[in-house]
Amino acid sequence: MKIAIINGPNLNLVGRRQPDIYGSQDFDTYLQQLRLSFPHVEIDYYQSNVEGELIDKIQQVGFAYDGIVINAGGYSHTSVAIHDALASVTTPAVEVHISNIFAREEYRRHSLLSDACRGVVCGLGMEGYRYALMSFLPAPSTT
Repeated sequence: MKIAIINGPNLNLVGRRQPDIYGSQDFDTYLQQLRLSFPHVEIDYYQSNVEGELIDKIQQVGFAYDGIVINAGGYSHTSVAIHDALASVTTPAVEVHISNIFAREEYRRHSLLSDACRGVVCGLGMEGYRYALMSFLPAPSTT
């Protein structure tokens, strides 16, 4: 199984940027932990501060991977183009927000991407990525 985690602008600063909102752990350390927790999942990670580069990555993985976990950062609230890229590919996506966008500034309370995604994980800190990854795994057998 191949999952792409795609992070948008300023998420390269997680761990240093506003730790009261985003926590003090950097994403690279967290990504190592995720990869250890999901040894049977190939996790491809990409981060860019550039909208067009995020769209290029969505198009690159969007017909070949099993899932996309996307945190488009501030572009979540402004980018029709990223929405359209997610809506144009066949790979399902789950949107992640480290903070609870509904408890933040008014302009952050609406995501343009959500209706192009099969789910949204919001406000659970970095663990939101873990839950998004888990949503792509087959349900455990109950028999």
